[in-house]
Amino acid sequence: KAMCSGKLQTGLLVAGYFVYLLVGAAVFQALERTAEKQEKIAAAQMKEAFLQNFTHLTVAEMEQFMKNLTEAIQNGVYPVGNESHIEDSNWDFSNSFFFAGTVVSTIGYGTLRPKTAGGQIFCVFFALFGIPLNIVFLHRVGKILSLLCKKLGKFLYEKGMRKKKIKFLTLLFFLAMGILVFLCLPSLFFQITEGWSYSEGIYFAFITLSTIGFGDYVVGKQPGRNYFSYYRTLVAIWILFGLAWIALLFNL
Repeated sequence: KAMCSGKLQTGLLVAGYFVYLLVGAAVFQALERTAEKQEKIAAAQMKEAFLQNFTHLTVAEMEQFMKNLTEAIQNGVYPVGNESHIEDSNWDFSNSFFFAGTVVSTIGYGTLRPKTAGGQIFCVFFALFGIPLNIVFLHRVGKILSLLCKKLGKFLYEKGMRKKKIKFLTLLFFLAMGILVFLCLPSLFFQITEGWSYSEGIYFAFITLSTIGFGDYVVGKQPGRNYFSYYRTLVAIWILFGLAWIALLFNL
């Protein structure tokens, strides 16, 4: 019975966690999307005006243009190419979900961030309850993985291996598997999808999973690259399980 209620609790926790992220993503999207669209239109108009009079701009006007351009880029608006880019939102569902995941996991790249007052206040409360929920979730996933670890240990013990050796081997196994699954293979995947070098992929994976999150490399952000849909959602899920693996390593 205890086993069954434990499974139910885990199921509810995982479901609750993902529902929390999905609802958060939907709210961020609703709050931020319109403001972002206006920003994109403004940037496009600014570029249009510049292209019409750039031959006789004063130094001061030029400086102002550079300032506005830099600000737009920092806000994730790239006024490059034709008008069709206005329709691609940084706050589509996949991006919003990715953002929600980076908030609760405390990575916080800083490339995508709420700019409306509503979005910022919601972000405070979303993180306030989401970070503890994330810790509980990671702890639970870590626990399930360490149960698998125990099963492996038990199996080896029955085969007549010494306990110290078993401890060392299971740790080694989970370390090697984790490095392969969460660092080596994803880096290859990033190399192909993002066009980074393999070492950049490893660097990005480490900076992300250690929750440092500088934001100098972020997935799915390069203008002009075609990403498959739900690419960032997939990366968000990789992050969550990668963090759980790290939590397990600390457990072990």
